[in-house]
Amino acid sequence: MSPEYLSPGVYVEEVDKGAKPIEGVGTAMAAFVGFAEQGPVNQPTFIPNWTEFVNTFGGFIKGVYLAPAVFGYFMNGGGRCYVTRLPGGEEEAAEPKAVAALPSHAQPSIESLTVSALEAGVAGAEISVEVVKPSGEDVPEDQFNLIVRRGTTEEVFENLTFSKAKGARNVMDVVNKESKLVRVAEKESALSLAERAPNPGSYSLAVGEVKSTALAKVSSDVIVGDAAERTGLSGFEVADEVTMVCAPDLMALYQAGHLSMEGVKAVQLAMIAHCENMKDRFAILDCPPGLTPQQVKDWRMKEAGYDTKYGAVYYPWIRVANPLGNGESVLMPPCGYIAGIYARSDTERGVHKAPANEVIRGAMAVEMQITKSEQDILNPIGVNCIRAFPGRGIRVWGARTLSSDASWRYINVRRLFNFVEKSIELGTQWVVFEPNDMDLWERVKRDVRAFLTRVWRDGALFGATAAEGFYVKCDEELNPVEVRDAGQLIIEIGLAPVKPAEFVIFRISQWAGGGAVAE
Repeated sequence: MSPEYLSPGVYVEEVDKGAKPIEGVGTAMAAFVGFAEQGPVNQPTFIPNWTEFVNTFGGFIKGVYLAPAVFGYFMNGGGRCYVTRLPGGEEEAAEPKAVAALPSHAQPSIESLTVSALEAGVAGAEISVEVVKPSGEDVPEDQFNLIVRRGTTEEVFENLTFSKAKGARNVMDVVNKESKLVRVAEKESALSLAERAPNPGSYSLAVGEVKSTALAKVSSDVIVGDAAERTGLSGFEVADEVTMVCAPDLMALYQAGHLSMEGVKAVQLAMIAHCENMKDRFAILDCPPGLTPQQVKDWRMKEAGYDTKYGAVYYPWIRVANPLGNGESVLMPPCGYIAGIYARSDTERGVHKAPANEVIRGAMAVEMQITKSEQDILNPIGVNCIRAFPGRGIRVWGARTLSSDASWRYINVRRLFNFVEKSIELGTQWVVFEPNDMDLWERVKRDVRAFLTRVWRDGALFGATAAEGFYVKCDEELNPVEVRDAGQLIIEIGLAPVKPAEFVIFRISQWAGGGAVAE
């Protein structure tokens, strides 16, 4: 409709005829949920750098992985992140408890198991524990019996082991579930299962002051949280910029015996569901610690039978310098370091580049050396391996999602589509309530094609020309009268994403020579 001209004169009008460029959204924003020694609780907090994290949430806490994971994220190229602190985590002096440290069978100077009384004070000191070798000829060397006594009360736990294999009577799972007198905690060690078995003998619990991080009070429901109340993992729904989700302290709870494998699975399923519902982020999952390649395969196929294109799992854990500064190294779940590699790869190469064959900065060793034949059984089931190569450092050597759909097999393909979908969604908001006619169709096609042409030029789409890399369709065939009457505008987009060269094959044969060979 033309404006009114009521008197003679010169009139200047601004007419919107130009393109409305679609800007690419960010892809390198991680979100962490875990325990910290200070700071706001259950509130997604933006953290731009490591210094800000320390100022807001404090430093490192023994047995807690949030701070080391965020540190590894920034070390490996991460630039910004969100952090949600779970309730608890402060190191406070607790009421003195009776504890006993059980030495390992192979090296008595190395502790393998800590036993602490449930009841504080002098009453806990009345408890004693005895380690006995099971009777029988064919008993595995890593198994042992634990007898807990207090007065006339006696608890007997037979055929215990540190193994986490399916069917094994893991000492933490059995004792922490069944005992009414004590709780046990595994001491980190590089010894084998048989060598870590406690040295047979009797041990009395002694009263001593301990520090508590209140991890026992946190269940899987607290970690998952509630979107309406902005708590836990679900609270990240308010953070539109988030593109990666990590829960490093999920494994801290599992190691402390406060969360069972079923609880771990519940949280990981919630992480996957969160990413699938939001459709713009990706879950980076950790495997349990201390597993052999065969045990990881069993865990993946039975315990963690996830099928999703919005998540990936990494194995094994990595060994890093102890952040508490006592000169020793510690094992860490790799999710925070992997998120940093995602961010670094996005910045240096683009989101279309698979975040693999990348060095993990800060990693000193891997928990388990993996051979090619062992990776041959893990790679097809979506377990991305971390391997140490002579002269090439410790690298991420896998780029697969947990999806059974071959179209979404690779992490970079899923994350590329997340990037394109979110960019187009935000860049075309101006279209809403515009007249739904052919002029609008052409304007939308022009803007989307311009954006996808830039994506193709960056190397994210396959094809020698832009027409081979993508197409955009918006016409009367897609938008007949009945569609327009329903207030809808349909635009169809097809993309040809580049796939990573996962298997590089050189075909070499003998050649007699002497003749010309076409290049």
